[in-house]
Amino acid sequence: MKKVVFALAVSLALTACKEDVASVVVPVEMTDDALGHYCQMFVADHPGPKAQVHLKGRAEPLWFSQVSDAVAYMHDPEREMEIAAVFVSDMSHAESWSVPGIANWQAAETAFLVIESDQLGGMGVPEALPFSRQEDATAFIADRGGRIVHWGEVPEIYVRPAEIGMSGHAAHGEVMQ
Repeated sequence: MKKVVFALAVSLALTACKEDVASVVVPVEMTDDALGHYCQMFVADHPGPKAQVHLKGRAEPLWFSQVSDAVAYMHDPEREMEIAAVFVSDMSHAESWSVPGIANWQAAETAFLVIESDQLGGMGVPEALPFSRQEDATAFIADRGGRIVHWGEVPEIYVRPAEIGMSGHAAHGEVMQ
């Protein structure tokens, strides 16, 4: 009897480990075929940082042409599926504003996000610019303005300016160098 109980305990433990491994979500490289969830345009055609949202029960992530669009998706009361993970472009390791990278992703909750700068996103609206290094975010702010927040601190009013008005946001689309 002890052998059966031990075998059952080991089997349950291994099953739990297998489920833990299976639940680890990793970012995927952005391809030229990635379409923005909202705009249905090719994500790679737009400059600036991107986001990918992984949903439980869905193999492919949702792509967003701007990080702010992914934040808006998080606030969407009509969103039905549970979110497994969110990854954003790491602008600390981006080649440039025009080429943010296809594989330099970071977990959204670890990013230093710059909001309220004069840098508009790839779709021409206010953006939450993600950096993995706080010193890079601080240097960006010294040049372009804004402030640092974390993933859960981006105000919904910031990511839905069309619904609320553009007050408090930059009105021009200068490009980050």
